[in-house]
Amino acid sequence: MKLFLDTSVLLAAAGSAKGASRFVFLRAKVQGWHLLSSPYCVEETERNVRKLGPRAAPCWRASLLPDLALVPTELAFDKALIFPKAKDRPVLLSALGAEADVLLTLDEADFQKVIGFQVYGLQVRSPGQFLIDQREAGLI
Repeated sequence: MKLFLDTSVLLAAAGSAKGASRFVFLRAKVQGWHLLSSPYCVEETERNVRKLGPRAAPCWRASLLPDLALVPTELAFDKALIFPKAKDRPVLLSALGAEADVLLTLDEADFQKVIGFQVYGLQVRSPGQFLIDQREAGLI
């Protein structure tokens, strides 16, 4: 399963060892999850990770970043898509372009409340929602 992680999830994983975002990283190999992100999200993470305290940046660079496969940042899409949040459009388009199964985000207001929980077959979930779905399906 291909999971596309947006900046909010990358920052949450770097900033807290106990949250659902970090758990996704910790379980990815065992579960067969392929963690994807884009240079756009990585750059945004790099700009903000220092704000999370002295342990976040080293964790990000040494433990989390190496586990990500980077896919191209997409700026265009060949199907109709109305998504008003300009700064988040490359995130959604990159996840769709990578043919990810799930876009993991903590930005519910920018994603789920605008496009819902699925767009063109791409599921949109928070890390916590995703893990609950996986548990209910008997996959973890």
